[in-house]
Amino acid sequence: MARLLALLLTVLPVMAWAEPMHLRIQSSNTLGSALLPALVQAQLRAEHAPQVQVHPGRSDNETVITATRADGVGVRIDIAAHGSSTGFLALAQGEADLVAASRPISDSEARQLQAFGDLRSPAAEHVIGLDGVAILVNPANPLHELSLDQIAQVFSGRVQRWEQLGVAGGDIHLYARDERSGTFETFKARVLAPGQVNLVPTARRFEAGDRLAAHVAADRQAIGFTGLSTTRGTKVLAVADGNAAALLPERALVASEDYPLSRRLFLYRPTPPSLQATALIDFIQSPAGQAIVAEQGFVSQQVMVQQVVPVADMPARYRDLVKHAQRLSVNFRFQPGNAALDSKAIQDVQRIIDYLTQAGKQQRKAVLVGFGDPKDTPGRAALLSRLRAEAVRQALARGGIEVLEVVGLGDQMPVAGNELEQGRLRNRRVEVWVY
Repeated sequence: MARLLALLLTVLPVMAWAEPMHLRIQSSNTLGSALLPALVQAQLRAEHAPQVQVHPGRSDNETVITATRADGVGVRIDIAAHGSSTGFLALAQGEADLVAASRPISDSEARQLQAFGDLRSPAAEHVIGLDGVAILVNPANPLHELSLDQIAQVFSGRVQRWEQLGVAGGDIHLYARDERSGTFETFKARVLAPGQVNLVPTARRFEAGDRLAAHVAADRQAIGFTGLSTTRGTKVLAVADGNAAALLPERALVASEDYPLSRRLFLYRPTPPSLQATALIDFIQSPAGQAIVAEQGFVSQQVMVQQVVPVADMPARYRDLVKHAQRLSVNFRFQPGNAALDSKAIQDVQRIIDYLTQAGKQQRKAVLVGFGDPKDTPGRAALLSRLRAEAVRQALARGGIEVLEVVGLGDQMPVAGNELEQGRLRNRRVEVWVY
Protein backbone atom coordinates (compact mmCIF):
# COMPACT_ATOMS: atom_id res chain seq x y z
CA MET A 1 0.00 0.00 0.00
CA ALA A 2 2.83 2.39 0.88
CA ARG A 3 4.47 1.75 -2.48
CA LEU A 4 1.17 2.39 -4.30
CA LEU A 5 0.67 5.67 -2.41
CA ALA A 6 4.19 6.78 -3.29
CA LEU A 7 3.57 5.98 -6.96
CA LEU A 8 0.34 7.98 -6.97
CA LEU A 9 2.07 10.95 -5.38
CA THR A 10 4.62 10.80 -8.19
CA VAL A 11 2.12 10.46 -11.03
CA LEU A 12 -0.57 12.95 -9.95
CA PRO A 13 1.55 16.11 -10.42
CA VAL A 14 2.47 14.93 -13.92
CA MET A 15 -1.19 14.30 -14.71
CA ALA A 16 -2.10 17.79 -13.53
CA TRP A 17 0.79 19.30 -15.47
CA ALA A 18 -0.31 17.45 -18.61
CA GLU A 19 -3.95 18.51 -18.38
CA PRO A 20 -5.21 19.54 -21.85
CA MET A 21 -5.45 23.26 -22.56
CA HIS A 22 -8.59 24.63 -24.18
CA LEU A 23 -8.89 28.17 -25.55
CA ARG A 24 -12.15 29.58 -26.93
CA ILE A 25 -11.83 32.61 -29.19
CA GLN A 26 -14.95 34.45 -30.29
CA SER A 27 -14.00 36.68 -33.17
CA SER A 28 -14.94 39.10 -35.89
CA ASN A 29 -15.07 37.51 -39.32
CA THR A 30 -12.27 39.86 -40.42
CA LEU A 31 -9.84 38.29 -37.94
CA GLY A 32 -11.27 34.82 -37.47
CA SER A 33 -11.75 33.62 -41.02
CA ALA A 34 -8.03 33.31 -41.87
CA LEU A 35 -5.74 35.49 -39.73
CA LEU A 36 -6.34 33.91 -36.32
CA PRO A 37 -6.14 30.31 -37.60
CA ALA A 38 -2.81 31.16 -39.27
CA LEU A 39 -1.48 32.82 -36.09
CA VAL A 40 -2.60 29.96 -33.84
CA GLN A 41 -0.95 27.35 -36.07
CA ALA A 42 2.29 29.34 -36.22
CA GLN A 43 2.34 29.84 -32.44
CA LEU A 44 1.86 26.11 -31.82
CA ARG A 45 4.61 25.23 -34.29
CA ALA A 46 6.90 27.77 -32.60
CA GLU A 47 6.35 25.74 -29.42
CA HIS A 48 7.49 22.65 -31.39
CA ALA A 49 4.03 21.09 -31.32
CA PRO A 50 3.93 18.16 -33.77
CA GLN A 51 0.88 17.28 -35.82
CA VAL A 52 -1.02 20.55 -35.66
CA GLN A 53 -4.42 19.76 -37.14
CA VAL A 54 -7.12 22.08 -38.45
CA HIS A 55 -10.76 21.00 -38.58
CA PRO A 56 -13.97 22.78 -39.60
CA GLY A 57 -16.24 23.70 -36.71
CA ARG A 58 -19.91 22.91 -36.27
CA SER A 59 -21.01 25.95 -38.30
CA ASP A 60 -19.71 28.11 -41.13
CA ASN A 61 -16.87 30.47 -40.14
CA GLU A 62 -15.82 28.21 -37.25
CA THR A 63 -12.44 26.45 -36.94
CA VAL A 64 -11.01 23.94 -34.47
CA ILE A 65 -7.23 23.58 -34.13
CA THR A 66 -5.71 20.75 -32.11
CA ALA A 67 -2.15 19.76 -31.28
CA THR A 68 0.02 18.08 -28.68
CA ARG A 69 2.87 20.28 -27.52
CA ALA A 70 6.43 19.01 -27.17
CA ASP A 71 5.89 18.78 -23.39
CA GLY A 72 2.99 16.38 -23.89
CA VAL A 73 0.21 18.86 -23.17
CA GLY A 74 -2.77 18.62 -25.51
CA VAL A 75 -4.14 21.87 -26.91
CA ARG A 76 -7.51 22.64 -28.46
CA ILE A 77 -8.39 26.08 -29.77
CA ASP A 78 -11.89 26.89 -31.01
CA ILE A 79 -12.33 29.96 -33.22
CA ALA A 80 -15.84 31.20 -34.00
CA ALA A 81 -15.84 34.13 -36.44
CA HIS A 82 -19.36 35.56 -36.44
CA GLY A 83 -18.72 39.25 -35.68
CA SER A 84 -17.11 41.51 -33.10
CA SER A 85 -20.35 42.02 -31.18
CA THR A 86 -20.84 38.26 -30.77
CA GLY A 87 -17.41 38.05 -29.12
CA PHE A 88 -18.26 40.42 -26.28
CA LEU A 89 -21.64 38.74 -25.83
CA ALA A 90 -19.97 35.32 -25.63
CA LEU A 91 -17.54 36.61 -23.00
CA ALA A 92 -20.45 37.87 -20.90
CA GLN A 93 -22.09 34.44 -21.18
CA GLY A 94 -18.93 32.56 -20.16
CA GLU A 95 -18.43 31.12 -23.63
CA ALA A 96 -15.14 32.82 -24.59
CA ASP A 97 -11.64 33.11 -23.15
CA LEU A 98 -10.46 35.70 -25.67
CA VAL A 99 -12.34 38.20 -27.83
CA ALA A 100 -11.00 39.24 -31.24
CA ALA A 101 -12.62 42.42 -32.53
CA SER A 102 -12.14 44.59 -35.60
CA ARG A 103 -13.35 47.65 -33.68
CA PRO A 104 -12.77 48.90 -30.11
CA ILE A 105 -14.96 47.79 -27.24
CA SER A 106 -17.91 50.14 -26.72
CA ASP A 107 -18.70 52.06 -23.54
CA SER A 108 -21.73 49.88 -22.84
CA GLU A 109 -19.78 46.64 -23.43
CA ALA A 110 -16.96 47.80 -21.13
CA ARG A 111 -19.49 48.54 -18.38
CA GLN A 112 -21.32 45.24 -18.80
CA LEU A 113 -18.04 43.28 -18.67
CA GLN A 114 -16.49 44.97 -15.61
CA ALA A 115 -16.43 41.59 -13.83
CA PHE A 116 -13.65 40.60 -16.27
CA GLY A 117 -11.48 43.61 -15.36
CA ASP A 118 -10.87 46.91 -17.11
CA LEU A 119 -10.91 45.72 -20.72
CA ARG A 120 -9.53 49.07 -21.89
CA SER A 121 -6.39 48.76 -19.79
CA PRO A 122 -3.07 48.01 -21.54
CA ALA A 123 -3.06 44.60 -19.84
CA ALA A 124 -6.39 43.64 -21.44
CA GLU A 125 -6.60 45.56 -24.74
CA HIS A 126 -4.04 44.45 -27.32
CA VAL A 127 -3.77 45.91 -30.82
CA ILE A 128 -2.48 43.05 -32.97
CA GLY A 129 -2.46 44.78 -36.35
CA LEU A 130 -4.11 47.41 -38.51
CA ASP A 131 -6.60 47.36 -41.32
CA GLY A 132 -8.48 49.82 -43.49
CA VAL A 133 -12.15 49.78 -44.34
CA ALA A 134 -11.92 49.98 -48.12
CA ILE A 135 -14.61 51.52 -50.33
CA LEU A 136 -15.02 49.21 -53.33
CA VAL A 137 -16.49 49.68 -56.79
CA ASN A 138 -16.48 47.59 -59.93
CA PRO A 139 -13.17 47.79 -61.88
CA ALA A 140 -15.02 49.37 -64.84
CA ASN A 141 -16.21 52.31 -62.72
CA PRO A 142 -14.29 55.51 -63.69
CA LEU A 143 -14.68 57.08 -60.22
CA HIS A 144 -11.42 57.55 -58.26
CA GLU A 145 -12.33 59.14 -54.93
CA LEU A 146 -15.16 60.12 -52.60
CA SER A 147 -15.41 62.16 -49.43
CA LEU A 148 -16.77 60.67 -46.21
CA ASP A 149 -19.83 62.87 -46.63
CA GLN A 150 -20.46 61.57 -50.15
CA ILE A 151 -20.09 57.98 -48.96
CA ALA A 152 -22.64 58.64 -46.20
CA GLN A 153 -25.06 60.12 -48.73
CA VAL A 154 -24.69 57.06 -50.96
CA PHE A 155 -25.15 54.40 -48.30
CA SER A 156 -28.06 56.24 -46.67
CA GLY A 157 -29.88 56.28 -50.01
CA ARG A 158 -29.84 60.07 -50.40
CA VAL A 159 -27.67 59.68 -53.49
CA GLN A 160 -29.10 56.87 -55.60
CA ARG A 161 -27.60 57.27 -59.08
CA TRP A 162 -24.00 57.34 -60.26
CA GLU A 163 -24.72 60.46 -62.32
CA GLN A 164 -25.13 62.37 -59.03
CA LEU A 165 -21.44 61.60 -58.37
CA GLY A 166 -20.33 62.75 -61.82
CA VAL A 167 -20.04 59.41 -63.62
CA ALA A 168 -22.37 57.38 -65.81
CA GLY A 169 -23.86 54.16 -64.51
CA GLY A 170 -27.52 54.46 -63.56
CA ASP A 171 -28.83 53.16 -60.25
CA ILE A 172 -26.30 52.54 -57.45
CA HIS A 173 -26.32 49.01 -56.00
CA LEU A 174 -25.25 48.90 -52.35
CA TYR A 175 -23.33 46.07 -50.66
CA ALA A 176 -22.59 46.18 -46.91
CA ARG A 177 -21.26 43.95 -44.15
CA ASP A 178 -23.77 42.47 -41.73
CA GLU A 179 -24.97 44.08 -38.49
CA ARG A 180 -22.72 42.02 -36.18
CA SER A 181 -19.55 42.82 -38.11
CA GLY A 182 -16.87 45.05 -36.62
CA THR A 183 -16.31 46.31 -40.16
CA PHE A 184 -19.88 47.58 -40.22
CA GLU A 185 -19.49 49.05 -36.71
CA THR A 186 -16.42 50.98 -37.91
CA PHE A 187 -18.24 52.14 -41.05
CA LYS A 188 -21.26 53.16 -38.99
CA ALA A 189 -19.16 55.14 -36.49
CA ARG A 190 -16.83 56.79 -39.02
CA VAL A 191 -19.21 57.38 -41.95
CA LEU A 192 -22.90 57.15 -41.06
CA ALA A 193 -23.03 58.52 -37.52
CA PRO A 194 -21.26 61.85 -38.26
CA GLY A 195 -23.85 62.54 -40.96
CA GLN A 196 -26.67 61.37 -38.65
CA VAL A 197 -27.88 58.88 -41.25
CA ASN A 198 -28.57 55.15 -41.30
CA LEU A 199 -27.74 52.43 -43.77
CA VAL A 200 -30.53 52.11 -46.32
CA PRO A 201 -32.53 48.89 -45.68
CA THR A 202 -32.23 47.76 -49.30
CA ALA A 203 -28.44 47.28 -49.09
CA ARG A 204 -27.37 43.65 -49.50
CA ARG A 205 -25.62 42.40 -46.35
CA PHE A 206 -22.76 39.90 -46.04
CA GLU A 207 -21.12 38.18 -43.08
CA ALA A 208 -17.95 37.49 -45.08
CA GLY A 209 -15.96 40.25 -46.79
CA ASP A 210 -14.68 38.05 -49.61
CA ARG A 211 -18.23 37.23 -50.69
CA LEU A 212 -19.13 40.93 -50.68
CA ALA A 213 -16.08 41.75 -52.82
CA ALA A 214 -16.97 39.00 -55.31
CA HIS A 215 -20.43 40.51 -55.81
CA VAL A 216 -19.01 44.03 -56.29
CA ALA A 217 -16.51 42.66 -58.84
CA ALA A 218 -19.41 41.16 -60.81
CA ASP A 219 -21.75 44.18 -60.69
CA ARG A 220 -20.95 47.26 -62.83
CA GLN A 221 -23.26 49.44 -60.68
CA ALA A 222 -22.00 48.25 -57.29
CA ILE A 223 -20.36 50.00 -54.37
CA GLY A 224 -19.50 48.30 -51.10
CA PHE A 225 -17.12 48.32 -48.16
CA THR A 226 -14.98 45.66 -46.49
CA GLY A 227 -11.56 45.13 -44.94
CA LEU A 228 -8.35 45.48 -46.95
CA SER A 229 -7.63 41.76 -46.91
CA THR A 230 -10.80 40.99 -48.90
CA THR A 231 -10.79 43.50 -51.79
CA ARG A 232 -9.67 41.14 -54.55
CA GLY A 233 -11.15 41.74 -57.99
CA THR A 234 -12.47 45.22 -57.17
CA LYS A 235 -11.38 48.83 -57.55
CA VAL A 236 -10.56 50.65 -54.28
CA LEU A 237 -11.42 54.36 -54.00
CA ALA A 238 -9.42 57.09 -52.28
CA VAL A 239 -11.27 58.67 -49.32
CA ALA A 240 -11.17 62.30 -48.14
CA ASP A 241 -11.99 63.48 -44.60
CA GLY A 242 -13.04 67.14 -44.49
CA ASN A 243 -10.50 69.41 -46.16
CA ALA A 244 -7.71 66.81 -45.97
CA ALA A 245 -6.47 65.23 -49.19
CA ALA A 246 -8.13 62.05 -50.45
CA LEU A 247 -6.00 59.03 -49.57
CA LEU A 248 -5.93 55.43 -50.73
CA PRO A 249 -5.67 52.71 -48.07
CA GLU A 250 -2.01 52.10 -48.85
CA ARG A 251 -0.12 50.09 -46.25
CA ALA A 252 2.02 53.02 -45.09
CA LEU A 253 -1.01 55.30 -44.67
CA VAL A 254 -2.89 52.61 -42.75
CA ALA A 255 0.18 51.93 -40.56
CA SER A 256 0.34 55.61 -39.58
CA GLU A 257 -3.49 55.72 -39.34
CA ASP A 258 -3.56 58.72 -41.68
CA TYR A 259 -6.01 56.96 -44.03
CA PRO A 260 -9.47 58.16 -42.85
CA LEU A 261 -10.94 54.66 -42.45
CA SER A 262 -7.92 53.03 -40.82
CA ARG A 263 -8.86 50.79 -37.94
CA ARG A 264 -7.15 48.79 -35.26
CA LEU A 265 -7.56 45.05 -34.81
CA PHE A 266 -7.91 43.99 -31.19
CA LEU A 267 -7.60 41.05 -28.87
CA TYR A 268 -9.29 41.51 -25.49
CA ARG A 269 -7.93 39.33 -22.70
CA PRO A 270 -10.18 39.16 -19.63
CA THR A 271 -9.07 38.73 -16.02
CA PRO A 272 -7.91 36.21 -14.96
CA PRO A 273 -6.10 35.47 -18.24
CA SER A 274 -5.53 31.92 -19.43
CA LEU A 275 -1.96 30.79 -20.03
CA GLN A 276 -2.73 29.85 -23.63
CA ALA A 277 -4.32 33.26 -24.32
CA THR A 278 -1.25 35.02 -22.92
CA ALA A 279 1.12 32.83 -24.96
CA LEU A 280 -0.85 33.54 -28.14
CA ILE A 281 -0.82 37.32 -27.59
CA ASP A 282 2.91 37.31 -26.85
CA PHE A 283 3.55 35.44 -30.09
CA ILE A 284 1.33 37.76 -32.14
CA GLN A 285 3.16 40.83 -30.85
CA SER A 286 6.55 39.30 -31.74
CA PRO A 287 8.23 39.99 -35.11
CA ALA A 288 7.28 36.47 -36.25
CA GLY A 289 3.64 37.07 -35.38
CA GLN A 290 3.55 40.47 -37.02
CA ALA A 291 5.06 38.97 -40.19
CA ILE A 292 2.05 36.65 -40.39
CA VAL A 293 -0.30 39.61 -39.89
CA ALA A 294 1.27 41.17 -43.00
CA GLU A 295 1.22 37.88 -44.95
CA GLN A 296 -2.53 37.61 -44.36
CA GLY A 297 -3.16 40.96 -46.06
CA PHE A 298 -3.30 43.21 -43.00
CA VAL A 299 -0.86 45.91 -41.89
CA SER A 300 1.69 44.88 -39.28
CA GLN A 301 3.02 47.09 -36.51
CA GLN A 302 6.66 46.56 -37.41
CA VAL A 303 8.42 49.91 -37.75
CA MET A 304 9.16 50.90 -41.35
CA VAL A 305 10.45 53.97 -43.17
CA GLN A 306 7.79 55.96 -45.03
CA GLN A 307 8.24 57.97 -48.19
CA VAL A 308 6.98 61.55 -47.80
CA VAL A 309 6.53 63.79 -50.82
CA PRO A 310 7.06 67.53 -50.16
CA VAL A 311 4.16 69.86 -50.95
CA ALA A 312 4.02 73.63 -51.24
CA ASP A 313 2.24 74.46 -47.98
CA MET A 314 4.43 72.39 -45.64
CA PRO A 315 5.85 74.29 -42.64
CA ALA A 316 9.53 75.11 -43.12
CA ARG A 317 10.77 72.82 -40.31
CA TYR A 318 8.71 69.93 -41.67
CA ARG A 319 9.99 70.50 -45.21
CA ASP A 320 13.54 70.33 -43.83
CA LEU A 321 12.76 66.97 -42.23
CA VAL A 322 11.34 65.67 -45.51
CA LYS A 323 14.55 66.69 -47.24
CA HIS A 324 17.09 65.40 -44.71
CA ALA A 325 15.42 62.78 -42.48
CA GLN A 326 13.16 59.72 -42.72
CA ARG A 327 9.68 59.40 -41.27
CA LEU A 328 8.86 56.20 -39.41
CA SER A 329 5.53 54.44 -39.89
CA VAL A 330 4.37 54.72 -36.28
CA ASN A 331 2.16 57.61 -35.20
CA PHE A 332 1.62 57.98 -31.46
CA ARG A 333 -1.93 58.78 -30.40
CA PHE A 334 -3.46 59.56 -27.06
CA GLN A 335 -6.33 58.86 -24.72
CA PRO A 336 -9.28 61.24 -25.20
CA GLY A 337 -8.94 64.47 -23.27
CA ASN A 338 -5.31 64.20 -22.11
CA ALA A 339 -1.71 63.60 -23.14
CA ALA A 340 -1.55 60.01 -21.87
CA LEU A 341 -0.52 57.46 -24.50
CA ASP A 342 -3.26 55.04 -25.58
CA SER A 343 -2.88 51.25 -25.41
CA LYS A 344 -1.33 50.94 -28.88
CA ALA A 345 1.09 53.81 -28.27
CA ILE A 346 2.38 52.11 -25.11
CA GLN A 347 3.33 49.07 -27.19
CA ASP A 348 4.74 51.26 -29.96
CA VAL A 349 7.16 52.93 -27.55
CA GLN A 350 9.05 49.65 -27.22
CA ARG A 351 8.93 49.07 -30.97
CA ILE A 352 10.55 52.47 -31.60
CA ILE A 353 13.15 51.82 -28.88
CA ASP A 354 14.03 48.46 -30.48
CA TYR A 355 14.19 49.99 -33.97
CA LEU A 356 16.47 52.86 -32.96
CA THR A 357 18.67 50.57 -30.86
CA GLN A 358 19.13 48.08 -33.69
CA ALA A 359 19.94 50.95 -36.06
CA GLY A 360 22.49 52.39 -33.62
CA LYS A 361 20.52 55.65 -33.36
CA GLN A 362 19.78 55.84 -29.64
CA GLN A 363 21.48 59.20 -29.14
CA ARG A 364 20.14 62.43 -30.68
CA LYS A 365 19.04 61.00 -34.03
CA ALA A 366 15.24 61.16 -33.59
CA VAL A 367 12.92 64.17 -33.91
CA LEU A 368 9.38 64.10 -32.52
CA VAL A 369 6.77 66.24 -34.28
CA GLY A 370 3.49 66.86 -32.50
CA PHE A 371 0.20 67.92 -34.10
CA GLY A 372 -3.21 68.86 -32.77
CA ASP A 373 -6.55 70.48 -33.48
CA PRO A 374 -7.50 74.18 -33.51
CA LYS A 375 -8.01 76.02 -30.20
CA ASP A 376 -9.62 79.39 -29.45
CA THR A 377 -6.60 80.71 -27.54
CA PRO A 378 -3.71 81.76 -29.84
CA GLY A 379 -0.71 79.48 -29.48
CA ARG A 380 -2.56 76.85 -27.42
CA ALA A 381 -2.71 74.29 -30.24
CA ALA A 382 1.07 74.54 -30.72
CA LEU A 383 1.65 74.22 -26.98
CA LEU A 384 -0.54 71.16 -26.60
CA SER A 385 1.02 69.49 -29.64
CA ARG A 386 4.46 70.02 -28.12
CA LEU A 387 3.30 68.61 -24.77
CA ARG A 388 2.14 65.44 -26.52
CA ALA A 389 5.53 65.11 -28.20
CA GLU A 390 7.18 65.66 -24.79
CA ALA A 391 5.13 62.76 -23.37
CA VAL A 392 6.57 60.52 -26.09
CA ARG A 393 10.07 61.85 -25.45
CA GLN A 394 9.83 60.93 -21.77
CA ALA A 395 8.58 57.43 -22.59
CA LEU A 396 11.46 56.87 -25.03
CA ALA A 397 13.97 58.26 -22.51
CA ARG A 398 13.02 55.51 -20.06
CA GLY A 399 14.22 53.07 -22.72
CA GLY A 400 17.58 54.81 -23.21
CA ILE A 401 16.65 56.96 -26.24
CA GLU A 402 17.83 60.58 -26.24
CA VAL A 403 15.73 62.61 -28.69
CA LEU A 404 17.42 65.35 -30.72
CA GLU A 405 14.45 67.72 -30.92
CA VAL A 406 10.78 68.08 -30.01
CA VAL A 407 8.61 70.15 -32.38
CA GLY A 408 5.01 71.30 -31.93
CA LEU A 409 3.21 72.25 -35.16
CA GLY A 410 -0.24 72.76 -33.63
CA ASP A 411 -3.19 72.44 -35.99
CA GLN A 412 -1.10 72.50 -39.16
CA MET A 413 -1.23 69.58 -41.63
CA PRO A 414 -4.48 67.95 -40.46
CA VAL A 415 -5.26 64.40 -41.56
CA ALA A 416 -8.97 64.75 -40.71
CA GLY A 417 -11.69 67.35 -40.38
CA ASN A 418 -11.97 69.12 -37.03
CA GLU A 419 -15.75 69.49 -36.97
CA LEU A 420 -16.25 66.27 -34.97
CA GLU A 421 -14.41 64.82 -31.99
CA GLN A 422 -13.31 61.70 -33.89
CA GLY A 423 -11.51 63.92 -36.42
CA ARG A 424 -9.90 66.02 -33.71
CA LEU A 425 -8.64 62.86 -32.01
CA ARG A 426 -7.00 61.70 -35.24
CA ASN A 427 -5.27 65.06 -35.67
CA ARG A 428 -3.73 64.82 -32.17
CA ARG A 429 -0.70 62.76 -33.03
CA VAL A 430 3.10 62.58 -32.81
CA GLU A 431 5.29 61.56 -35.73
CA VAL A 432 8.84 60.14 -35.43
CA TRP A 433 11.57 61.27 -37.81
CA VAL A 434 15.13 59.91 -37.85
CA TYR A 435 18.36 61.30 -39.24
